[in-house]
Amino acid sequence: MTFKIKKTVIIPGYRCNNNCIFCLNIHKRNSIPQKTTLQIKKEMAEAKNSGTTYLELVGGEMSIRQDIIELIKFAKELGFETIMMATNGRMYSYKKFAEEIIEAGLNSLVFSIHGHNAKLHDSLTQVPGSFEQLKKGIKNVRKAGLKDIGSNTTIIKQNYKNLSHIGKLIYDLGIRNSEFIFVDPTYGAAHDDFYKFVPKISEAASYIRKCLDVGRIYKVPHWDIRYVPLCYFTDYLDQISELKEVVIFHTEHLAPDFENRDVEESRRVVGRAKTKRCEGCKLYDECEGIWKEYLKYYGDKELIPVNKKIKINKKYG
Repeated sequence: MTFKIKKTVIIPGYRCNNNCIFCLNIHKRNSIPQKTTLQIKKEMAEAKNSGTTYLELVGGEMSIRQDIIELIKFAKELGFETIMMATNGRMYSYKKFAEEIIEAGLNSLVFSIHGHNAKLHDSLTQVPGSFEQLKKGIKNVRKAGLKDIGSNTTIIKQNYKNLSHIGKLIYDLGIRNSEFIFVDPTYGAAHDDFYKFVPKISEAASYIRKCLDVGRIYKVPHWDIRYVPLCYFTDYLDQISELKEVVIFHTEHLAPDFENRDVEESRRVVGRAKTKRCEGCKLYDECEGIWKEYLKYYGDKELIPVNKKIKINKKYG
């Protein structure tokens, strides 16, 4: 019997030192109070006691909290195997901070990289200089001894045609664990202005595949796409993040405004959907479909049921 890794994602709040135009939490940044140090420590302890070995800290931007070093030290004392943080990388451009947080026990970092150059990345974060700070941050944590360095890239209308260039940059930065995430329009900026940010999957798919090819060419072990219908990626099923995730992890999210104790299952029910057009598709059971909000605007005519049986590798990790 294979046991899943229990992952607890703690979201202490939504404050951020970037102002990304596509932000999922644009309405939460200032309206929802941050959790206190005590609250977060309590959640960490409860998670550890309930069997969590993989702790993930996301925001907002965790690195701007004044208590972040204290929190990482506490997580290390509790004995989590993985202590991971998602970050825009800007605080890590300060060498002393990068050294202190790695020394405290942070052993995994995922950097958000949304453009292949300063012009594109900074236009999306709305912070001039954020691209250079990001690159410096990656350099600093590597010098501080961090080995587990990953990236994520949100796919939107403004950057999807540059995905292969973004992928090449990520590879050149020495990152070998990357996810390319089709924008979530369930709420936030992409919900408010859908047509501004959300590309048609039929138009973006070829660019996404070229990006996935970058990982294939260089034989990167984790170079995946997330939140897309499988019918556009039948030759890339070994690079679909959710197919791996449901086998490897049981994930819970603990945020200031909600708790989700089964992320993998609820995503299928709450956020994504399949339509009658999908019925009969040979990948129907494995596919999570596409965002419900996407179907409201673009419909399902782009979806192409797969009529041949395709074997999916379910042995990951």
